[in-house]
Amino acid sequence: MPKDEKKIQLFESTPIPNAILTLAVPTVLSSLVMVIYNLADTYFVSILGDPLQSAAVTLAAPVLLAFNAINNLFGVGGSSMMSRAMGRGDYDTVSRSSAFSFYASVFSGLLFSLLCTVFAAPLLTLLGADASTAAATEAYMYWTVTWGAAPAILNVVMAQLVRAEGSSLHASIGTMSGCFLNIILDPIFILPWGLNMGAAGAGLATFLSNCVACIYFFILLFVRRGKTFVCINPRLFSFKRSVVLGVLGVGLPASIQNLLNVTGMTILNNFTASFGADAVAAMGITKKVDMVPMNVAMGLSQGIMPLVSYNYSSGNIKRCRDTITMAAKGTLIFLSAIALGYYFGAAGVVGLFMKNESIVAYGTKFLRAMCIGLPFLSMDFMAVGVFQAVGMGKEALFFAITRKLLLEIPLLYLLNWLMPLYGLPLAQTISEVVMATMAVIFLVRLFKRLERDFTHPKYQTESPTE
Repeated sequence: MPKDEKKIQLFESTPIPNAILTLAVPTVLSSLVMVIYNLADTYFVSILGDPLQSAAVTLAAPVLLAFNAINNLFGVGGSSMMSRAMGRGDYDTVSRSSAFSFYASVFSGLLFSLLCTVFAAPLLTLLGADASTAAATEAYMYWTVTWGAAPAILNVVMAQLVRAEGSSLHASIGTMSGCFLNIILDPIFILPWGLNMGAAGAGLATFLSNCVACIYFFILLFVRRGKTFVCINPRLFSFKRSVVLGVLGVGLPASIQNLLNVTGMTILNNFTASFGADAVAAMGITKKVDMVPMNVAMGLSQGIMPLVSYNYSSGNIKRCRDTITMAAKGTLIFLSAIALGYYFGAAGVVGLFMKNESIVAYGTKFLRAMCIGLPFLSMDFMAVGVFQAVGMGKEALFFAITRKLLLEIPLLYLLNWLMPLYGLPLAQTISEVVMATMAVIFLVRLFKRLERDFTHPKYQTESPTE
């Protein structure tokens, strides 16, 4: 496949600030839009004034979050493999990596949907649903999981594959098209003046919007056939060892990281559920609000991944390091400003979603505890993004295990015992402070080593795991 000179120029010679803006801004915007459409579900369901309906959306959240385990396995893994192969000029591997990731994600999405449907009853119990919330939770999951798992997963994976070749704007347009449709459909399906479906309506809107996003990407690939590195030709799908190991070497740690996130959220919801539906609804609102700045940090780290991957593989370590440093500084400033706003305006922010005094009181304390950890995400997320970009799956997995298994989950048990309910949101904050410190140490050591040794053959070719 011939080189796309514009994309190569973006990776190799475009000034770093401009390259970051080109790649990261659309990704951040799409992440924000995705959060807004998630908030739309919470907002329009909360208008009903029924804590049971709001609790249903919160209780189902871990299952939807589990989609990201597959997204990361084939989206993060595939996109990292593609960008690194582009940096080496190995365009056959680029095409084969994208084909493998595409078809593997389709199969995995269908299997996920089947398993969740067959084992729906024990799954609801595991999520913390009781006799009062089970029906609404199951109705919401019927559309988002039974029917919606495959398009939700494929939408994100295709966006990541398109972004891997530098087409960040197209990736974001595809994702945002579904999000905007979801926001439009939510009130029509949820509220009494429309179809009055409650939480189930939110699920139906999400399912339809993800289908539309997938259609956008299929049309994009058809229109740009012959001009794109993203390939969904079934003839190029294979279990070629170098491709499978290259994708899974990064994707599997990222997937495990997400499964640990799901575990942590499930434990959090179960602890919160023992304090009643108001507490669950408040925690759900708080987590959704907290996701806005978190997704900015995540979007920026994902947005610069193709740039980091390409320059790492081509041996331009200085450009790689300067990109990360500039992005981290910008993220730190933004998250610090948001943290201050959340801390002093917590009651007003939570009150936007539900006027229930009990829920606002709970949510205010939750949000103030969580937002303190926001500035530390700038280094934590950036470090994990770098590890994924350069194929250091073991380091990414180490961070995931440390954050969840060694810090956050044990802290949930300890803090809930010391400060019942109100200690729960502090687990995330304490974990992020520790992880940010570790991230700085790891990144400084990594780039000192690469600047010293990047001429060694180890850094001029793919790592042995690929």
